[in-house]
Amino acid sequence: MLENISGLLWGTPTVAALAVCGAYIGARTGFVQVRRLGLALRTSLGRVTRGRSEGGTSPLEAVCTALAGTVGTGNIAGVAVALSMGGAGAVLWMWVSALLGMGIKYAEIYLAVKYRERRDGEYVGGPMYYIKNGLGTYFRPLAVMFAVFGALASLGLGNMLQVGSVMTLAGVGAVIPRPVIGLVMAAAVALTCRGGAKGRGRTAALMVPVMAAVYVAGCLGVIGANLERLPAAVASIFRGAMGGEAVFGGTAGAAVSWGFRRGLFSNEAGLGSSPIAHASAGEGTAEEAGLLGIFEVFVDTLLLCTLTALAVLTSGVEIPRGTPGGAELAAGALASVFGTAASGVFMAVSMTLFAFSSIVGWSLYGERCAQFLGGERAALVYRLLFPAVTAAASLVTFPAIISLSDIATFFMLLPNIIALCLLAGRVKKP
Repeated sequence: MLENISGLLWGTPTVAALAVCGAYIGARTGFVQVRRLGLALRTSLGRVTRGRSEGGTSPLEAVCTALAGTVGTGNIAGVAVALSMGGAGAVLWMWVSALLGMGIKYAEIYLAVKYRERRDGEYVGGPMYYIKNGLGTYFRPLAVMFAVFGALASLGLGNMLQVGSVMTLAGVGAVIPRPVIGLVMAAAVALTCRGGAKGRGRTAALMVPVMAAVYVAGCLGVIGANLERLPAAVASIFRGAMGGEAVFGGTAGAAVSWGFRRGLFSNEAGLGSSPIAHASAGEGTAEEAGLLGIFEVFVDTLLLCTLTALAVLTSGVEIPRGTPGGAELAAGALASVFGTAASGVFMAVSMTLFAFSSIVGWSLYGERCAQFLGGERAALVYRLLFPAVTAAASLVTFPAIISLSDIATFFMLLPNIIALCLLAGRVKKP
C-alpha cells in the first residue's frame, strides 16, 4: 500500500511539475547556477574559512550542517536504488535535477536568510518563516503544513532511512544485533542534540570533510582500476536516459522518475531543509548564503553521487532489476578491487558516518519545525522523540522506510515549492 501511494505521488505529473518550477525559478534568478557557478565555488571555499560571528554558527558549521543532511546514505544507497529501479539512465536525470536544484537551493537559502527571525539569542529561519513573513497571514496554513511534514520527514528521510540504509549492509546483523546498533546510534544522536545548533555544527564540521574525502578516494580507486570500462559506463548512462538501456531493466519513464526522485532526496533542493541550517549562521549576506547552496548541490550530486554511480557501473557488479538495491551494490564495487574484507570495513564505516551525519543535520531541521509549531516545549518533546525513533528504525524493513520517506517528503516539498514560485521575484541576482 505504501509503495502504491508513493508511486502515485511521485508519478510523471509531479516530476514534470518539479522540473517546470525549477526552470521557472531559474529563469527568475537569471539561471544563477550557470552564470555564477565559478563564483559560487570560490565564495563557498572562502566563506567556510571565516570564524563565527556573535549570535549564530559559523559559515563552515552552517555549510557542514547542511552538507551533513545532504551528504548521507543517499549518496550510496540512494544511487543504488536509482540504478536498480531506473537503470543507468537515471544518473543523467540526477544530473538534470542537480542543475535545476542549484537554482532552487540558491533561492530558498536566500529567502531563509532574508526573512529569518531571532529568538533567545539565536537566528531561526527556513520555509515556514519565509512563508509567514514573506507571503503574509493568508498563507500561514502553508507554513504550518511545511512544519508538520518537515518534522515527519526528518523522522523518516533524515532518521529512519539513514539507519535502514546501514542495516542493508550484508551480514551487519550477524556481527552486531540490529537493536544494539540502533541503541548506540540513538545515544550518540541524543548527546549531539544537546549542544543545539552550534553543537551540531561543530560535529558536522569535524565529520563531513573527512568522510567525504575518504569516500571520494575509495570511489576513484574503483574507477581507476576499471578505467577501460569507463567509456562504456558513461555511454550506458546517456543511452539509458532515452530508454535504450535494456540490460539494467530501465525504461525512459523509470529513468526520469527515479533519477529525479533520488537526486532530490540526495541534494534536497526544494525540500527546504538546508535553508534551516543556513538561517542559523550569524554572518554574511543572503546572496553569499545562497551561493553556498549551489556549492552543496555540486558536491553532493555532481561529485559524490556521480562517483558512486560510475564506481558501480565500471566494476561490473550485477545490478538487480526492479527491486531497490542498497549499499551492497557499492560494497560489491569496492570488493571487486579492494577485496571483500577491506571493502566490508570501508562500507560499514562510511555508511555509519554518512548516516550519523545526516541524522545530526536532520535533527536540527525537525526541531526547528517543532519549535515553529509549538514553541520551546514542542522542541523539547521532539528532541526526546528523535533518538527514540533512531533506535526503533533498526527494526523496520528498508522498503517500507523508503516509501514512508517518499510520502512525507512529497508533502514537505509541496508548500515550499509553491512559496518559492511566489517569492522568486524577491530573490536578488548576484
